[in-house]
Amino acid sequence: MAKVIWSPKSLDQVDAIAEYVANDSPAYAKQVVVRIIEATRRLESFPEIGSVVPELGNTRIREIRVYSYRLLYRIVDAQVVRIVGVVHGRQLLDDGLVE
Repeated sequence: MAKVIWSPKSLDQVDAIAEYVANDSPAYAKQVVVRIIEATRRLESFPEIGSVVPELGNTRIREIRVYSYRLLYRIVDAQVVRIVGVVHGRQLLDDGLVE
């Protein structure tokens, strides 16, 4: 079973998403955050469940779609998965985003 570690930047991104969505619907904002967290729990048992990020082509950097957001993570090794970003699906990725 892999340990899931959140980068500080990814936690800030989830907070920003929740804040933004809450402007229209606090209930939906909570639902989005819960689904993001639930998606990371699956990574504990199945770290390769996500798709390889097409822009990067690195099999260790993957993503899971949660609503219109991309949960980006890096498989560090068999015991560690690091959440490196949570961004809107339309946002362009750059190399610095995934550390």
